[in-house]
Amino acid sequence: MPAAKTLIVIAGPTAVGKTELCVRLARQLGTEIISADSRQFYREMTLGTAKPTLAERGGVAHHFIDSHSVTEIYNAGLFERDALALLQNSIFSRHQTCLVAGGSTLYVKTLTDGMDDIPGADPSIRQQLMETADNQGLAPLLTQLDTLDPAYGQTVNRANPQRIIRALEVCLSSGRPYSSFRQNLPAQRPFRTIKIGLNRDRDELYGRINVRVNQMLENGLVDEVRGLLPHRHRNALQTVGYREVFDYLDGAYGHAEMTRLIQQNTRRYAKRQLTFFSRDAQYRWFHPDRLAEITDHLAQAMQ
Repeated sequence: MPAAKTLIVIAGPTAVGKTELCVRLARQLGTEIISADSRQFYREMTLGTAKPTLAERGGVAHHFIDSHSVTEIYNAGLFERDALALLQNSIFSRHQTCLVAGGSTLYVKTLTDGMDDIPGADPSIRQQLMETADNQGLAPLLTQLDTLDPAYGQTVNRANPQRIIRALEVCLSSGRPYSSFRQNLPAQRPFRTIKIGLNRDRDELYGRINVRVNQMLENGLVDEVRGLLPHRHRNALQTVGYREVFDYLDGAYGHAEMTRLIQQNTRRYAKRQLTFFSRDAQYRWFHPDRLAEITDHLAQAMQ
């Protein structure tokens, strides 16, 4: 693959406006978009993931939207494999550039920088950990993680069951701390990468999040989640916008409290996204309305 091929990452927090900007850029560049939103992969999850409609995609080819079912196992490593193959065998054979619309931090990083070589784990151990989480919550798992890998225990999102269970299953299967496998050495890619971050004033962003949540609920989010009750144990559904509705359907609280919690937890998620992407000095940050500035930056970066 020629070295001149360029992957353009458009990253930022949820509701910042990544989809609209990516479509406008894709039209300018005459190219396609890879979605690195791990929740939009799933056909059954539409409203709660703010999946762009066909109209919002504006006739631009989007990849990895509705590509899988919640019943399938799909993770960052499989996404890395599939996205790299798509770039090499398809998109870069037709275009000089490709856009990545990214909100899922791990998936964006895996595509651009690769993954550490972390070993697999005994499935029975994972099952035991999942049963503990279901029956006792995350507290005993966090205590165990702090004992086996205190370094990772200090940095992990302590509300994310997937990452906690993944770290513990590696610790218990390998006999080594999970953090010892995390080398953070960037992989070599046969294309160059340009990273652009999008952000808005906090009040503006949070206002957009609140409005989006209200629209999701008005459009039928509760009914969407009700249809997913048989699959509520799946990893794909352990996420903001779904957990809260499951609890509402269980009678844990009323509609107003459910709405408040989805908005609050989405704002917290956006803050974590910004914190993660801001740690990467390769990102240049723009307001999503500054298309001309972004276009000028791309033109200079691709010279």
